[in-house]
Amino acid sequence: MNKEIIKKSFFAGLFSFITIFALTLLTYKTEYGLFLIASFGSSMVLLYGYPESPFAQPKNIFFGHVLTSVVGIFFLYFVPMPIYIIIPLAVGFGVTIMIICNVTHPPAGGNPIIVIIGSVSFEYLINPIILGTLIILIFGVVLNRLILKKKYPL
Repeated sequence: MNKEIIKKSFFAGLFSFITIFALTLLTYKTEYGLFLIASFGSSMVLLYGYPESPFAQPKNIFFGHVLTSVVGIFFLYFVPMPIYIIIPLAVGFGVTIMIICNVTHPPAGGNPIIVIIGSVSFEYLINPIILGTLIILIFGVVLNRLILKKKYPL
């Protein structure tokens, strides 16, 4: 195996652990609420494994998660249709909006599913989406720039 790939995969795994560990501690060891969502795990793959990807840039990570979560909440509360209709509509609309706004972040495509199945409140946009994403980005910039000396964000 290539030495560079081993190094890249090691640091991607380590930094993913550190970032998700911080969010997990905030979620389970404080009274501040929820900081984790499943799609944050797949955001780690892009942020640390492929930080040069346009999909891993801060604007894509932040606005991708925010927009698709807003779409999920909109469909959950304002589209009076069966769940088996609103989930695919919300995912399709969320993907469309991300692409139109040039903030595509593939892991965020799952957010409408999480939002609708979880029947979340409007507060969900603040925590975990906005605060969790900001924490992820702080870790991403610090770890990619300061430790790996990568040009991130591009």
